[in-house]
Amino acid sequence: PAYLREIPNPPPLLYVQGELRESDQWAIAVVGTRRLTSYGRQVTRDLVAGLVRSNITVVSGLARGIDAVAHKTAVEMNGRTIAVLGSGLDCIYPAEHRQLAQRIVDGYGAVVSDYGLGVQPEAKNFPPRNRIISGLSLGVIVVEAGERSGALITSKFALEQDREVFAVPGHINSPVSKGPNRLIQRGAKLVMSVDDVLEELNLTMVAEHTAVQMALPETAEEAELYGRLSHQPIHVDELSRASGLSSQTVSSTLTMMELKGMVQQVGGMKYVLSREPEPVYNISEDSEE
Repeated sequence: PAYLREIPNPPPLLYVQGELRESDQWAIAVVGTRRLTSYGRQVTRDLVAGLVRSNITVVSGLARGIDAVAHKTAVEMNGRTIAVLGSGLDCIYPAEHRQLAQRIVDGYGAVVSDYGLGVQPEAKNFPPRNRIISGLSLGVIVVEAGERSGALITSKFALEQDREVFAVPGHINSPVSKGPNRLIQRGAKLVMSVDDVLEELNLTMVAEHTAVQMALPETAEEAELYGRLSHQPIHVDELSRASGLSSQTVSSTLTMMELKGMVQQVGGMKYVLSREPEPVYNISEDSEE
C-alpha cells in the first residue's frame, strides 16, 4: 500500500491474506486496551459504525478488547477492515480470533503481517507491528488505554509518521482512560463522534447521486420492521405488537439496523427511518502539503 511505503522503516515485504483494495487508502485505525469497559465497547461500536457508513476502512490489531470489537463491528456492518498481526499469517493470535480472522479474509478485507509463515506471536513482535497499523491509516483513534498500553505505542508511531492522533476522553479515575486523557492533554484531537475525525482530516463529503442511497433489509426481521417504520417516531413496543416479533428481537434487530444507518433512535425507545446520502471522499485542497 502506498501510505505504508511512506513511513520510516517500512516493511520490506507484507504478507497478505484476503484482499487489499485501492479504497483502503481511506483508512482509520481504532485501537485500545484488551481490558475494555462497557463504555469503551459502546464508543468503539459507535465510532466504527460511523466510519463504515462513511466508506472508511477500519484498521486494528486483532487483539482482545477494543481491537476485536472494532473488527467485529466492521464485519457485522458489511464494511472493510484490515487486521495487522504480530505473528505469521498461519499463527493467528489470540487463537479464539481465528474465526474472526477468517471472516475478514472471506470478503471483508485482509489480514496482514510483515512476519513470515511460522513466526509465533512473541511479545517482542507487537511493538514493531504497531507501526504498520498506523502506517496503513490516515489517523489513529485511541479509545481506551492504560498508561503502558500498546495502543500508546501505536499513537507514538502515528506522530512519527505524520498521522493524526485522536483520543476518546474518559473518567479521570478510570485506569483505562489515563492513556487517552494524557494524549489529549499533550495535544491529541479529542473525539466525541466520528464527525470530529472526518472534519479534522479535511474529508469532504460529496453525494455520489442526487438520489439517496439506502442500505436494504437483509433478513426477514429487518424487512418486517423496515416496512412498518417511517419518518414518524414509533415505539419499540408498538413495533413488537404490530409485527408479532418479541421485544427482544425487535430491539436487537433495530440495533443492527441503526449500525447500518437504516434507522435512527430519536429517544424514548422510538425509531424513525434514516435518510443519508452515500458519500464519496476527496481530500480538500487545503490539506495538501
